[in-house]
Amino acid sequence: MYSILSSFAQTWGMLLFILLFTGALAYALWPRNQKRFDEAARLPLNDDDAPITEDANEDRAHV
Repeated sequence: MYSILSSFAQTWGMLLFILLFTGALAYALWPRNQKRFDEAARLPLNDDDAPITEDANEDRAHV
């Protein structure tokens, strides 16, 4: 019984992971998503952060 369940799980599990990988790859390479991924790739390079002021650092719970 164990060998039957083991071979079933190995075969269908492998096919399931192949389908999931193919779906993830198709999503990542789909031309419609390119703009979204390009914007996300540039996020760390944005310099439009405002400087931190003293008011933002103040802990209002203990004032």
